[in-house]
Amino acid sequence: MITARFSLLVMLLSGCLCGCAAKQTDAPPPTTKSPSATTAITPLSPFIRRIFEDRSGRLWFGTNGDGVACYNGKVVEFFSVKEGFPGEAVRAIVQDKHDAIWFGTDHGLIKYDGARFTTYTTKDGLAHDDIWSVIIDRDGLLWIGTFGGVSRFDGKTFTAFPLPAVEPNLDVGVTSARMVMCIMQDKGGRMWFGTPGGAFVCDGNSCTNISKADGLCDNSVNDILEDRQGRIWFATHHNGICYRVGNKFTHITAKDGVNGTEAWDLYEDPAGNIWFPIENSGVYRYDGKTFTNFGEAQGLSTNAIQCTYQDRSGRLWLGGWQGLFRYDDETIIRVGKDGPWDAMKALGPSVSK
Repeated sequence: MITARFSLLVMLLSGCLCGCAAKQTDAPPPTTKSPSATTAITPLSPFIRRIFEDRSGRLWFGTNGDGVACYNGKVVEFFSVKEGFPGEAVRAIVQDKHDAIWFGTDHGLIKYDGARFTTYTTKDGLAHDDIWSVIIDRDGLLWIGTFGGVSRFDGKTFTAFPLPAVEPNLDVGVTSARMVMCIMQDKGGRMWFGTPGGAFVCDGNSCTNISKADGLCDNSVNDILEDRQGRIWFATHHNGICYRVGNKFTHITAKDGVNGTEAWDLYEDPAGNIWFPIENSGVYRYDGKTFTNFGEAQGLSTNAIQCTYQDRSGRLWLGGWQGLFRYDDETIIRVGKDGPWDAMKALGPSVSK
């Protein structure tokens, strides 16, 4: 276990965990261009892959090579290897009931308790140091999906949760027979796992594989979400989005107004809208009846969004290639190291380097 201590610095932050068929498309949103179209902005990071708001209002941004950044309404702080935060790619961020923040990274599981960072690796019993997903279940246990399988962690001991090996997806850059891309617990307590060989659902007694043979749109599953109506949504690598009701699958396609095949993220906002980005096709919102697309016309200057998150103020954040973006009801604004941050108030303490 590696520990790096940090003292508290300035007063910080505001916000910083890492889940109906429609046959028509909404009229497109207004086409007002984002200021980013004409103004040079230094990106927060070349690639933002996870966004999370903690209980004190701080916003945390997991990057794909620059560690983690945290914003409090006044300043942005960065934490990477040279600051004692060993993770370079940060793919999951969650907060436990004790307010500790956990980061799933390419160099282990990292805990921030408000005063220091502590890193857990295979030396402590973790299945693999390359982490792709982290959730906290209803009992407070951490579930960690890695390149080499699944671990559970109660804060003291890691326990392996074995899943059957699958056929690796050799068409993507990173894959293995044990890789788990995402984890989700449904309302019934069942655990769902997205892998290169389909999804697994485990009920405490047994695990069942769900694949293309059962109607799943693609076996390479990047994300799984249960919406408030109980539908199970799947974001897949080669065949877009589908959802399951009972044992029946519905595949969302161009006939529904949704284009593209490579989908990484699913997010349900507090109003019940389902958001998902698709490579080269922008971001889609499903309101229960229609799909609305957000892209270049609305100010989105990247073709590769990978995560979506709405903070408690109602602002929708988008992260991906070219950094961070914010949807302001009419346009998509690119947000760099110097903002624009939309007058966020400093609510939490900064994290000292």
